[in-house]
Amino acid sequence: MKKVFTFIGLVSIAAFSNAQIVINEIYTGGGLLGAAITNDFIELKNIGSSPASLNGATLQYASATGAFTQYNNLPNISLSPGQTYLIQQGSDGLGGLINLLNPNLIVSVLLNLDGSPSVGVGVGLALTSGKVALASNATPVTGPAASNVLDFVGYGLANQYEGSGAAPSPTILNSISRTTGDTNNNNVDFTVSLPTPQSTTGTLAVSDLTNLSRKGFIKNSLVKNDEIIFDSEVKDIKIYTLSGQLIKTASVKDGASLNVAELQKGNYIVTGMISNQPVSQKILKD
Repeated sequence: MKKVFTFIGLVSIAAFSNAQIVINEIYTGGGLLGAAITNDFIELKNIGSSPASLNGATLQYASATGAFTQYNNLPNISLSPGQTYLIQQGSDGLGGLINLLNPNLIVSVLLNLDGSPSVGVGVGLALTSGKVALASNATPVTGPAASNVLDFVGYGLANQYEGSGAAPSPTILNSISRTTGDTNNNNVDFTVSLPTPQSTTGTLAVSDLTNLSRKGFIKNSLVKNDEIIFDSEVKDIKIYTLSGQLIKTASVKDGASLNVAELQKGNYIVTGMISNQPVSQKILKD
């Protein structure tokens, strides 16, 4: 098995010698109660000026202070300059407002780096602190300077990272995303922001909210006069675009309405709390 990995590693390192595929965004709150999205995800991106291949590459995972022990294979594909590749990871299954739409890869087989069989379905990324490596092969990554590392992100209280410090911690509502090119400094290259998962098509990869709608929430799902009319007292109203961007917050009394004249025509998702229960509904502003 080691000989096979070594051979693949040599081929992959050659293929990646001029590659610019990096870890572009990491979301770790997937499926937690109150989370923005139902699944964790990792987004890769080619930030270079020429196509780059993922042939033989793996994503490897470790806890904040542990060794890299688990991985998943990546397909033999090439990314064009600026192209992203969205990878759906695991879910805690307790919540999440938005589902990922058409991820390029759903991680369904998780392997041990010692070559043993599958140990799980998908990867539940550590919420606030952990390590993710994009590697050229399935040889265990030992740190950010390992010869098979293509990109490395340590976040939160991780004991390994690129540069002088770790990337910030994601939250249940926010991912960490790359704000610059790749300066090989996790604490400089990443910032906390709203999740913006993008598939290879370049479209934001989110769909409707989970089905939490209930009678007595919004009376007019087709909004024609700039007013959303509620049938109950609703607290903590949040209005999202279908890409998951939060654009308005409010609370209303029984039978009150909410003016949304500032919103452009189109579809939106409205969430809130009625009697301490989460509710959501899709609206169309005409």
